[in-house]
Amino acid sequence: MIQKYFACILFLLVYSFAVSQNKVVSDIKIQGNKRIKSSFVKKMASVKPGTVLDSLLLDEDMEVLKRLPSVSHAYYQVYTTEDGNYNIFYNIEESFTLIPSPSIYTTNNDEFAFRLGLTEFNLLGRNIALGAFYQHDVYDSFAINFRAPFLFTRRLGLAINVQDLTTLEPLYFNNGSADYKYDNESVEVLGLYKFNFKNRIELGGTHFIETYNYLSGETDPNVPRSLSVDKWLAKFIYEFNNLSYHYQYVDGFRSMFNFQYVTSTDDSLPDFFIGWNDLYYFKRIGEKGNWANRIRIGLSSNDNTPFAPFSVDNNVNIRGVGNVIDRGTGSIVFNTEYRHTLIDKRNVVLQSNVFIDSGSWRLPGGALSDFTNGDNIKVYSGIGCRLIHKKIFNAIFRIDYGLGLTKDATRGIVFGIGQYF
Repeated sequence: MIQKYFACILFLLVYSFAVSQNKVVSDIKIQGNKRIKSSFVKKMASVKPGTVLDSLLLDEDMEVLKRLPSVSHAYYQVYTTEDGNYNIFYNIEESFTLIPSPSIYTTNNDEFAFRLGLTEFNLLGRNIALGAFYQHDVYDSFAINFRAPFLFTRRLGLAINVQDLTTLEPLYFNNGSADYKYDNESVEVLGLYKFNFKNRIELGGTHFIETYNYLSGETDPNVPRSLSVDKWLAKFIYEFNNLSYHYQYVDGFRSMFNFQYVTSTDDSLPDFFIGWNDLYYFKRIGEKGNWANRIRIGLSSNDNTPFAPFSVDNNVNIRGVGNVIDRGTGSIVFNTEYRHTLIDKRNVVLQSNVFIDSGSWRLPGGALSDFTNGDNIKVYSGIGCRLIHKKIFNAIFRIDYGLGLTKDATRGIVFGIGQYF
């Protein structure tokens, strides 16, 4: 019995000695922030007053902050207090977050489309995004988006998106094509949950009404000239993000998996699924270079339909190819580019890039061997430049010129906001 008491006392003494050697955080102070609420930064931080100082958690907090739209850079300072503990200062360099989003894209076929939008990414100083856009792509479209990843807790948030999207869509069948006026009216609600620093999910659904109306081109008795149907979509997104940011430079690996299941109120239309995974790899090259890569692999239900979900498009996957020149039920796309900083002033950066975009598609109702069919493979190469403002979120004005290297290739200019990927 005496031995048990002695062992217990010895354990408490050793534990007390160990704890006394670990200096704790007395206070966390936020500096440099003007619009971001200090309470929000402290809410996001893993390091809390009263916890043992951990440099790994401090580094992680800096990466968390630098991923926020409202922060262009962040760093910490540690000071010893009179009692031997620590005060931590989180230094914030804020980004301007009321951002316009113009986008213009053309090809040598004299196609022209544009989008004008405006988004506030730091509403109420809590990194809530609220925005809208107007698009003219033959027809007029609009959308309103709300996204608050940390609305309820530092891990749980909400997103709501409303849109009325109308475009001219080419549909391909019988070795020909037809132009349809396509309209999509939708309301989407997503729950956002962040497990930890690297892993998060989105889960929710969308109700939308799709309408197709025939305009011109080939016809087929099995393809309706007009179609309007209510649909429901269930969505699941999983992201692994281990990227590290230093102003315009990115380093690391990221994976984004997106799966959707669509069901219709029209029994004549089959339910279908679509899923794809984007893999990103970024590598810092020397002091001024950045190598960027993206691989997208996607498959959907292989219905023999002209309404296939994967498109070959100028503004999405292959620069210079044109606006929705083909469709498929599977997609493999590889984008690689080298970005080099030419000018780096205090707030402004001029960056050049050279790129290769390539991809292949499975035809509707086709086989996996379609991916290796030369007629389905597109390869484009080109050059571009980026004008970047360090203190404005996503203020990357890009212009790229792509030239096709495969059969029946086109060439074209793509202009937009943000890096292409």
